[in-house]
Amino acid sequence: MNNHDSGRSAPRLDPVTSSTASATSAPTHRVLFGAVAVGWVLADQLTKWWAVSSLKDNTIDVVWTLRFQLLTNYGASFSLGAGYGAWIGLLALVVVGILVWKGGSVRTRLGAVALGMIVGGALGNVLDRAFRSDSGFFQGGVIDFIDLQWWPVFNIADIGVVCGAILLVISTLLNPEPDASDVAVESSSSTIESN
Repeated sequence: MNNHDSGRSAPRLDPVTSSTASATSAPTHRVLFGAVAVGWVLADQLTKWWAVSSLKDNTIDVVWTLRFQLLTNYGASFSLGAGYGAWIGLLALVVVGILVWKGGSVRTRLGAVALGMIVGGALGNVLDRAFRSDSGFFQGGVIDFIDLQWWPVFNIADIGVVCGAILLVISTLLNPEPDASDVAVESSSSTIESN
């Protein structure tokens, strides 16, 4: 007997949380995650290359309070912890590793973009700490150059981390994890439908 004969309609499976939809879209989400992460790192490193070569002894006023001014940050956000740059870089590298691992199981396109932005931004700043130094590996500082004059100076990597985190929260609110009872109901309803 099918559901049309009984007059009841079968519960619809959400393509975001359905196990079959997740299995087929997971490779696409991994590719999107990777593409966004790589693209963000490239954009970050290219703009930092431009900033280092163009802003050495120069400030460019763009519009209103926005200007480009070269600064090197040896600490964390807002230059806190300036003496711990190597530890901050290593911690960020561990976080990037965890996020890359998590990126393999992302369930939505928005989640893939969000994690890609966070990983790309974090990796862009880790690359600065690792390689922008004459003092040794992980002794460098992060290149910052976007100056609003009413907010700390930042870079494209920072934009990726902050905006990616905001998008990740939105993605989580829009697509909450199904709990075990939801998965069991979906699984049993798909078994009933196939009979």
